[in-house]
Amino acid sequence: MTQDSAAPAPSSPTASHPQTRGAERLRDVDYLPPLRKAIPLGIQHVLAMFVANATVPLVIAGAAGLSGADTVFLVQMAMFVAGVATLVQTLGLGPVGARLPIVMGTSFGFVPVMIPIATTQGLPAVFGGALVGGLAMATVGLFYRRLSVFFPPVVSGTFVLLIGLLLLPVGFSYVGGGFGAADFGAPHHLLLAALVFVVTVAFHQFGRGFLSEAAVLIGILVGCVAAAPLGLLDFSGVGEAAWFQLPIPLQMGITFDPTAMLAIALMAVVTCAESIGDISGTAIGGAEREATPRELSGGVMADGLASTFASLFGGFPQISFSQNVGLVAFTGIASRFVVAIGGAFLIVAGLVPKLGATVSAIPAAVLGGAVVIMFGMIASAGVKMLSHATFDKRNMLIVGVSLAVAIGLPAQKGLYAAAPEQIGVLIDSGLIPGAIVSIVLNLVLPGRSSS
Repeated sequence: MTQDSAAPAPSSPTASHPQTRGAERLRDVDYLPPLRKAIPLGIQHVLAMFVANATVPLVIAGAAGLSGADTVFLVQMAMFVAGVATLVQTLGLGPVGARLPIVMGTSFGFVPVMIPIATTQGLPAVFGGALVGGLAMATVGLFYRRLSVFFPPVVSGTFVLLIGLLLLPVGFSYVGGGFGAADFGAPHHLLLAALVFVVTVAFHQFGRGFLSEAAVLIGILVGCVAAAPLGLLDFSGVGEAAWFQLPIPLQMGITFDPTAMLAIALMAVVTCAESIGDISGTAIGGAEREATPRELSGGVMADGLASTFASLFGGFPQISFSQNVGLVAFTGIASRFVVAIGGAFLIVAGLVPKLGATVSAIPAAVLGGAVVIMFGMIASAGVKMLSHATFDKRNMLIVGVSLAVAIGLPAQKGLYAAAPEQIGVLIDSGLIPGAIVSIVLNLVLPGRSSS
């Protein structure tokens, strides 16, 4: 912090008012509140993202048909790497890290790409692709000023909208009981999902403060209580899990498949638009100022290097969590040290396999009632991002054609059945062809300055 910005001008009567000084201090990213306040606030950040962070490994594990022990490990590593990534993002490591109150976690955006790779080439190919994708993202962070032309609101908004839309079928597969469930679509699955859905929406809309922020967690807890008498809540894996276990690098293996590397690297580059938006939103909503070029560059580099780190320990690509960006704006506390405390709690959670086993015991239908809301909110966030673009005929064409390709093409596999398998995997995701179309159209169509 420079000397000029260290304190308000003494001649300002407003700045000298104690209440004003207190408010300004809370907006200071370098302010550390008393621990009696900082610790609960840090835990609140963890609760706001805990379920969402665990959802990605649960979804991938279900699609890949993993054993219970492997699923527990993936959930455990999701917590551990999110904690490490949060500490790097908040405290910084040289030029890496935004040094803003940003909570990191497993990105939903990669799920439509990772599922077809996991089911065809296996999870080691996913981790190999994530390692390369993380390096690609870090490169964008290093040169982000020159590359920002690729990610105007019309492109980034379309990308986030596509993520939400393409994840919805995955969410509804959980509503029916999960991938490959023998009783898929049974009434008890549908009723459980409906209960979680209603409870979550009710608390989100009518709750106040923490009750609203923790709506997803409350909905899942109510669903688990309702699932217990039906015999759908199996905690046998919790008893078998250890109390403490250090992470083991490359325990799930890693392979470098060209298709997986290309697909996830493309996703990583496009995802930088979402990361830049979250970093900017945190600075504006928390510190009430624009993010600096150093913060943007360091933040995206942290996303990329954290994703590479995660791939070595069985974790999936990392990115800032948008719900925590909103939480910073809601509480008005922009201290990066508060969020760093939350990161430390995530690391502890990642070292306790019993906690991962507890989360893994959540019935698929209970999870489904919550994730359809989360996925729908992602699509809604994309619409909000698109609202910052001028909706002229040029941008409407970009959005429309991108949606058409991303949703329509994978639905008709016969159109590319004769293509090489590697190309088929890229198209199956929907997100890759849609993102490429939006970027290319934005570059070649006239009137780019209006985007």
